[in-house]
Amino acid sequence: MKGFSPSGITLALLLGGVANTTLASGFLDDAKGEVLSRNFFLSNDYRSPSPSGKNYKQEWAQGFIGTFASGFTDGSIGFGLDAHAFYGLKLDGGKGHSGTGLLPVDSDGRSESDYSSAGGALKLKASRTTLAFGEMTVETPVFDTSDKRLQPEYATGFLLNSREIDNVNLVAGHFTAFKNQDSSSGQGDFQGYGANTKAGGISFIGADLFSDSPVGGALYASDLSETWHQYYANLHFKQSGVLLDANVYHTRDTGQALAGEIDNTAFSLSGKYAFGPHSVMLGWQRINGDTPFDFVGGDSIYLANSIKYADFNGAHERSWQARYDLDFGAFGIPGLNFMTRYVSGSHIDGTHAPKGGAYNPFDADSGQYQPQQGDGGKHWERDIDLRYIVQSGAAKDLSVQLSHVSHRANSAQAGDDIDRIYVVIQYPLGF
Repeated sequence: MKGFSPSGITLALLLGGVANTTLASGFLDDAKGEVLSRNFFLSNDYRSPSPSGKNYKQEWAQGFIGTFASGFTDGSIGFGLDAHAFYGLKLDGGKGHSGTGLLPVDSDGRSESDYSSAGGALKLKASRTTLAFGEMTVETPVFDTSDKRLQPEYATGFLLNSREIDNVNLVAGHFTAFKNQDSSSGQGDFQGYGANTKAGGISFIGADLFSDSPVGGALYASDLSETWHQYYANLHFKQSGVLLDANVYHTRDTGQALAGEIDNTAFSLSGKYAFGPHSVMLGWQRINGDTPFDFVGGDSIYLANSIKYADFNGAHERSWQARYDLDFGAFGIPGLNFMTRYVSGSHIDGTHAPKGGAYNPFDADSGQYQPQQGDGGKHWERDIDLRYIVQSGAAKDLSVQLSHVSHRANSAQAGDDIDRIYVVIQYPLGF
């Protein structure tokens, strides 16, 4: 078993000290704790060999995610602590089919038998403003840690949320380390499709506007050190079963331009209509620029056609989506939900990416530049999900999710031809 990180040991000491002095002053008021049991099976069947030459990758693992969120001490400035701990155990997975992202892989190419991590953040509250410093999950359109495998991703830095203005949530953050989903410790590097910064980290500021109103939106800006400035805007409308959503990003290189020259605009439009137990959604997405729309953080792409496997974010790519959802509660099976969607992308052309940049690097072996994607790239993805949540009894809130993903691409798109199966069983244990 891998040891806990230094930040986890420090967190335990802080937790003990703060709790001892504040039991009577609000630290444990409204405190919440949970252990989430997550059993995850993931199978990747490559219809053409993967970049590593494997025909399939398949692993099965059990994880436990513990979280604790304290209340705040009394006074004009309240203090609190959020903490998390994780333990993952391999149930099945050999050298020949490792690398799904569920488990770390050792130097011999084998998945580790187990791994663990811990961390936390000290938080302060004054009026309607909170400041957290430490290791945490983050959820903003320009930097968003994901929770798609056994362990959630985490980032280390500070995060400010202020609701001093009614109907406005002001957000600011600066993060200098990132813990991947299959890692026991955070590292000072942030990686995207071509972006890779190992110094400085990522900073952002933004505002969520009128999120509880029929018409709302968001504005954000971020800086990836010596790589890019990225700007985001959202406008949405929610009313009587109708959701209209528009998102746009604009990215420009800055400083040393570590990923090369970037001038990219990405936007999407989607409309969803719910009627009875049914809902349908149509989405359209376009990337304007000679480089892909790039991002760091597993979920830092709030575009309509970023789905389970592909993001449909290639240079000059255009894509559309059709989606259908069904709630079986109307047919006497509450807690059972079905979803299927299809996304098709085309018009990809990565051959004009600036030479020498991260998206069109020079290959010394061939003596030529090798763009990530060619001209005429196209691909499609089909997702099918079935999820059931137990509604009552001893197993209340136990969830079982079965998912099937198919992705097919031509050589210019440069993606995998793959069929993927997920089986995820989760059970939250509150305390």
